[in-house]
Amino acid sequence: MTPGGTPLPYPPGLSPHTQPPPPPTGTDRSLRAGRILVAATLLGALAGGAAGVGGAALFDEASSQSDQTPLVRSGADTSTGGAAADPAAEASGAIEAAAAETLPSVVKIYAAGGAGKGSGSGIILTQDGQILTNNHVVEVAADGGKLAVSFSDGMTAEATILGRDPLTDLAVIQTENVSGLAPATLGDSDSLTVGDQVVAVGAPFGLESTVTSGIVSALNRPVSTGVAADSREQTVFPAIQTDAAINPGNSGGPLIDIEGNVVGINSAIRTDMANAGAQGGSIGLGFAIPISDAIAIVEQLRAGEPATHARIGVSVGNASDDLGLPGGALVQTVEDGTAADGAGLDVGDVITKVDDVAIPDSDSLVATVRSYRPGDTVTLMVSSSRADGEVVGEPRGVEIELGSD
Repeated sequence: MTPGGTPLPYPPGLSPHTQPPPPPTGTDRSLRAGRILVAATLLGALAGGAAGVGGAALFDEASSQSDQTPLVRSGADTSTGGAAADPAAEASGAIEAAAAETLPSVVKIYAAGGAGKGSGSGIILTQDGQILTNNHVVEVAADGGKLAVSFSDGMTAEATILGRDPLTDLAVIQTENVSGLAPATLGDSDSLTVGDQVVAVGAPFGLESTVTSGIVSALNRPVSTGVAADSREQTVFPAIQTDAAINPGNSGGPLIDIEGNVVGINSAIRTDMANAGAQGGSIGLGFAIPISDAIAIVEQLRAGEPATHARIGVSVGNASDDLGLPGGALVQTVEDGTAADGAGLDVGDVITKVDDVAIPDSDSLVATVRSYRPGDTVTLMVSSSRADGEVVGEPRGVEIELGSD
């Protein structure tokens, strides 16, 4: 059964064909050659998605002890781990089947508020209308704004925000007066490998039910999408990188495996703004938040709880090349009473690994730490440097129990 009732009008100022005007000057922080990472939301008057550095979070699965409606998860034997090695995954029929499985579970979201308007995509979580999307899709409507959702059959419904988390760029909204929806099946992003076939579904440039395909180009790619409008901290996450075309309007929509299981939430693209006009499109560099890491925050947002994030308790910058180290995150301050303080970290220490993950820069450290949960224990590989830039002593392993914000 599809959403009931008469189709609702779009929120004031929104239409299916809203086109973005040029963004205000001074909004975007450029990277080299004019290429920047932008949030993949179709924007109206609201400018957003500037590149930057900072922190976001990815998390382990939430506990199953909950009185909420459980989310639909794929079985262990249907995850995509070896999809690229399966000859059937090469066939166009496999993409067609995966798309057909997922399209009824993908929506278009319209958002309007005092700061502007725009549209993005979302993933149906429950039959009664809970929908997962990006925070940057809905944040403009957070303070008295309007949200509307368009379903694959053309019906629309108003919606409200259940919870959102700027640091992880995740949000859950609740559509009104709907039932019998088709929840998406959530897969296992941890079993992805580079080369696996994936499919992006969403509403790029407002074009609903658009399907594009590609492969997993890289995993654990630290991606920064700038400072959220209502947070002093920046959004960084260890992303799934894909060459499946992701464009403005795809934000919040699913990246699925060849079985039709959601393995990521499409969130950002890298584009050439210098040559693309007001809002650039895909150049084959799209980024999605891994679903396995995001699910704990999703469960907190569904329950109306504040999101919690793992943290060490340091501020860091990039280690300079003249230290003679293979990159790293240079500790600039240590907060008293935090996990870092208790473990004996000091200003001038350089963190080069977290467990088995190499840390080439500060963004990598933030993204990797946020992929854990508070209370998890990790081992940091640490070298010490002096004020004159000389590394002293041998690298050492430091075991640390991650704190919480």
